[in-house]
Amino acid sequence: MTPSGPGDGQVRDPGLQPERTRLAWRRTTLSCTVAAVLAARAVLHDGTTALGVLACAVCLLLWLGFLAVAHRRMVALTSREPRTLPFRSAWSAALCTLALAVCAALMLV
Repeated sequence: MTPSGPGDGQVRDPGLQPERTRLAWRRTTLSCTVAAVLAARAVLHDGTTALGVLACAVCLLLWLGFLAVAHRRMVALTSREPRTLPFRSAWSAALCTLALAVCAALMLV
């Protein structure tokens, strides 16, 4: 018995993989939300400065960007035939995550 591959004309059964991926996107979105809320709390708790408010605004904008990418991906995963993540979306999500981490590190210094 030979294993069937994608070129054998058989329909791929994704099983629970799209569900696991969707849940991973939700967890990551929740983590980014917590980071953005903690950044806002740090700015408001330590006294508001112009630089602190600017850094907080940048963190919140990055969070919104990541939220948009994650939402589009989660919606795409609910379709009958989920597609792979486009390179541009993956690059956007990685860039938002990295920029959010840098912004948070700068706020702590």
